[in-house]
Amino acid sequence: MKILITGSAGFIGYNLAINLLCKKGFKITGVDNLNDYYDVSLKKKRNNILKKFKNFEFIKVDINNKLKLEKIFKKKKFDFVFHFAAQAGVRYSIDHPRKYIESNIMGFYNILENVKKYKIKRLFYASSSSVYGENKNFPLKENEKISPKNIYGLTKKIDEEIGLIFNKYYNVKLVGLRFFTIYGEWGRPDMMMIKFISSYYKNKTFKLYNFGKHVRDFTYVGDAVKIMYLLLKNHKKLNNFDIFNICSNNPINLKEIILFLKKNKISPKIKKVTLQKADILKTHGDNSKLLKFIKFNKFSNWKESVKKTIIWYQRNML
Repeated sequence: MKILITGSAGFIGYNLAINLLCKKGFKITGVDNLNDYYDVSLKKKRNNILKKFKNFEFIKVDINNKLKLEKIFKKKKFDFVFHFAAQAGVRYSIDHPRKYIESNIMGFYNILENVKKYKIKRLFYASSSSVYGENKNFPLKENEKISPKNIYGLTKKIDEEIGLIFNKYYNVKLVGLRFFTIYGEWGRPDMMMIKFISSYYKNKTFKLYNFGKHVRDFTYVGDAVKIMYLLLKNHKKLNNFDIFNICSNNPINLKEIILFLKKNKISPKIKKVTLQKADILKTHGDNSKLLKFIKFNKFSNWKESVKKTIIWYQRNML
């Protein structure tokens, strides 16, 4: 099975690639532009691990480069595409909105065009819990009204709508994956979990926004990867266009996470600050639709997963 993973040197793309490469019958092509939104050395570390697999090929390319992207599709003849390449970060979107329009909308459109042209069996693409905005009808179901609070969430909403049009008029089969606060090994350094651990070891002050009153539906990356594999495995049973919340349905207050990290001797200096205007106060997704479809009910214990994340950081980042 030939699979393209865009953003393969990124957090979720890397973890999915490793999972599939360790299974029989998968040939993975990874594309990434290795941009400097966060530490490029981390992306290169991930990429170097992937390149050790004989059934993996890496191609450095920006998804906004239409010509190079089409050449890859034409040559490789993929069966499926997992699209994770995007400009990430909610707070960053306040000061750099153009980057989100270019990467998350135009880049996504370029992927869609090739999926259509080269008759890919199905496109799985990263959406986000950010599309829900400050909706408080918890737990949030996929059919809830979506009203993004920031430009990042808006680009993901637009992607879903473009995808629906491509399905309706061009019979492109798609699955939108609304990820809820993914954390774990090889995580992004700009996200809360790794940022807190890193602040301790690098002797930096950790900014705790909204005085730590945020609540997040933390979802372990190992669980997210297992879920994506099961969706791929059961792709024939999926609707031609579908959207799933990828979440644990177990919201946790940041104060509880921080208390647990401190008990595990991760205790950086903390500076409590007010709410950042792009931030959402609480996320809590309903995963009943997902679990009904893939029969997945073995979510990891969050405390054990956080410990794994700490150990990974100590072994790989110090």
